[in-house]
Amino acid sequence: MHWSDHFDTLRRILLQPQLDTEQLQHLLTSARPAETLPVIWLLGKTQAGKSSIVRALTANPDVLIGNGFQPCTRTLAYFDYPAAAPVVRFLDTRGLGEVAYDPSEDLRWCESQAHLLLGVMRADDPNPQPIFTALRELRQRHPEWPLVIAQTSLHTLYPADLDHPQPYPFAQESESWPTAVPPDLVRALRQQRASAGKFAGAAPHWVAVDFTMPEDGYPPADYGLTALWQVIETVYQQHLWAQLHGGDEVRDLYARTSHPHIVGYALAAGALGALPMVDLVAVPTLQAKLLHSVAAIYRQTWDARTTSEFLGLLGVGIGLGYVARLAGRQLVKLVPGVGQTVGAVWSASSSAAVTYALGKTAAVYFQQRLAGQVCDAATLRNVFNTQLVQGGALLVNQVTSRKST
Repeated sequence: MHWSDHFDTLRRILLQPQLDTEQLQHLLTSARPAETLPVIWLLGKTQAGKSSIVRALTANPDVLIGNGFQPCTRTLAYFDYPAAAPVVRFLDTRGLGEVAYDPSEDLRWCESQAHLLLGVMRADDPNPQPIFTALRELRQRHPEWPLVIAQTSLHTLYPADLDHPQPYPFAQESESWPTAVPPDLVRALRQQRASAGKFAGAAPHWVAVDFTMPEDGYPPADYGLTALWQVIETVYQQHLWAQLHGGDEVRDLYARTSHPHIVGYALAAGALGALPMVDLVAVPTLQAKLLHSVAAIYRQTWDARTTSEFLGLLGVGIGLGYVARLAGRQLVKLVPGVGQTVGAVWSASSSAAVTYALGKTAAVYFQQRLAGQVCDAATLRNVFNTQLVQGGALLVNQVTSRKST
């Protein structure tokens, strides 16, 4: 087949992915099983703010129990984010302390899944002991587990008409909080921390947050989000921060929303790319689905015109390089011995890198279109080549992080 025919095939895959959803999901499950996901276990009472935390961490205002969460049993739920190609799993139990609810079985199951404990309690909860008791018992068995305790609903202890204290003061030790912090809130937060007692292993990391809806009238609605992310980054793997948050270079809402989707698809493509012959169809189709997802995030339509313009701006050189990588990976993987090791690693990293670069380039492309700017071919090609290098590190970071957990 001529190189131009390969490029036309890529164009057709972008327009009309041929791999059905069930087949793709089967391939993803086989290549990258759910147990490879880092799991953040949220533990708290009902209405403590667990789902609000998930909404804030994923930058998705539509995340609610029953919308994104999937039931494990009648009393458990998990949320893989992003849903199509996840990079993290949030695990939630029913509220501790509920009447006629024995959490023992749920806690045992979650204990076999988790990598990070995130205790959640309202700042105005006068009896947080059920949470502390559960956390102490878990840390007694797993003293190596990172433990973060989030104190939520700060505004319930504000005087009338008071806004959030600015700048965010709670990253300091409680003795250093400024007088702008309401006295009732100071007493409640300090009392909860003092009553927690000692935990096996390292001391817990405390963070005060207040995640509300815009109509609640407490701007910003994600108060303390940066502090929560910084704590998670400190106690867990640094790559998780990069995967979900994107770093300082990811600033606007569209970019922050699209970033974890791009990372998830890139890691999934890397997992599929290591399988012999699978990525001849699956990886291009996965990339096509990613591009459609990025378009939807930017409220754009991926159609024949968009495909022609996007691929045209990237240029034939990048298109032929894409095909060369795809064909070369398959040939190397088929070499006995070498193909199962070096070839698989090369294929996986290349698949991840190209997928990441395509997603990031598409995000820039749609951002320029949203701004009413003319898309510049040289700019997009530079973005693609730069992000190709960044994407190459994804699989390395993922493997390194899994070895350390």
